[in-house]
Amino acid sequence: MKKNSGFTLLELVITVAVISIIMAFALPSMTTLNQNDRLTTNINTLIGHLALARSEAVKRSQRVSVCISSNTTACTGASWTEGWIVYIDADASTTLTSGDEILRAQQPLERGNTLTTPDIGTQLTYDYRGFSTSTGSFLLCDGRSGPHGKTLTITTTGRVRLEDGSTCS
Repeated sequence: MKKNSGFTLLELVITVAVISIIMAFALPSMTTLNQNDRLTTNINTLIGHLALARSEAVKRSQRVSVCISSNTTACTGASWTEGWIVYIDADASTTLTSGDEILRAQQPLERGNTLTTPDIGTQLTYDYRGFSTSTGSFLLCDGRSGPHGKTLTITTTGRVRLEDGSTCS
């Protein structure tokens, strides 16, 4: 005679209840992990584009700028959250003209992330030595308030410094 093996209804209900309890504790921490990961991805994208602009300025011995761009083809827009472009300012006009080459374009930040800068303005330019023509910082935040933001500070020499735990409102 063969013995039937399997789960009883009671065992199945207990298993589902245990899994539900574990998920109830794990889900909030997964949400925080996803939010932190999005912030890290966005700030690393900005760091990469600034590093590209600086290295191209030195390599080509020309001015390279990063400016706000809401359409990825011109320096338009009011907020860095709308996106930006990296371009070679061949004529040193500090504006994107027909003779300038666009190196990279960044689409708008997604999922409620905001990138603000009170002191840099709408454009950041690197000279032929890789030095920045303006200094200041970017603050990247998401929908959370408190010490969840990331600050990216740009020095006169063009170097960037990242700080975690900046306060967002």
